Amino acid sequence: MLRDVSDDRDLSLERGEARARAGILHPSRAVERIDVGRVGPSPVISGFVDYIWSVVWNCPEPHVQEVVPRPVIHLTAEVHDGRPRLLVNGVMRKRFERRLTGQGRTVAAAFRPGGFRPFLGSGVRDLTDRIVPVGEVTGFPARGVDDAEVAARLLDPSVDTATAAHILDRWLVERCPPPDPVASEIARLVELAEADPSITRADHLAALSGVGLRTLQRQFTEYVGVGPKWVVQRFRLLDVAAAAHAGGPVDWAALAAELGYSDQSHLIRAFTALVGRPPASYASCV
Repeated sequence: MLRDVSDDRDLSLERGEARARAGILHPSRAVERIDVGRVGPSPVISGFVDYIWSVVWNCPEPHVQEVVPRPVIHLTAEVHDGRPRLLVNGVMRKRFERRLTGQGRTVAAAFRPGGFRPFLGSGVRDLTDRIVPVGEVTGFPARGVDDAEVAARLLDPSVDTATAAHILDRWLVERCPPPDPVASEIARLVELAEADPSITRADHLAALSGVGLRTLQRQFTEYVGVGPKWVVQRFRLLDVAAAAHAGGPVDWAALAAELGYSDQSHLIRAFTALVGRPPASYASCV
């Protein structure tokens, strides 16, 4: 049974959800055009899948939505090369954009960090920065099947998004792998890094994991698709974006020190490289 994720989300996961929102750049431009919904997965897959989400848009004029991605793999139903497809979206390391026109929707599953690897049965590194139809992903239980049929059901406008979420949930339940203790530990560590801004370096995570940094790097590469240093840095930059979105005055120097940057200039360079403009400039037009 699907559940609303707000029913039992503790404070750390609420902060994680806020960071997911922080990845939606220029949110004021999207609010009148895009409706985002999310529900929790069935208990049998909740160790692997964080939530089932949907985006419904109504854009009489073209709208370009920029996104700063988190270290999460998504399984999305969307129109690809002119027809509905079920796509595996690996972790994207750079900011990306989607051009939305007319009316449409996406229905998707967001996996917990490391949670897609048990479904795949092998490392996910080759999926990083790639979007691949699920029927073409080596090792996935649906390899070789026509994913267009289930994608068409998920995108059918006569099917409401709650029903579509249930269809995708059941599709994943039918392919649920056995428990994977390493995946659970990786998810725990990534979620700690997301929730705790005092975690500013990869060796902080290694200390929390009880394994050496090199071992942790290998595990992250195999289960997440990126290393722990990248994960920590991305979450701290999402903290900066969240501060920009809050709408009030920000002491950028103090924030830089809090988030582990050597100085304000370091924070500005890192944020500008990711988002395309300095944080103060970005905050003035969100």
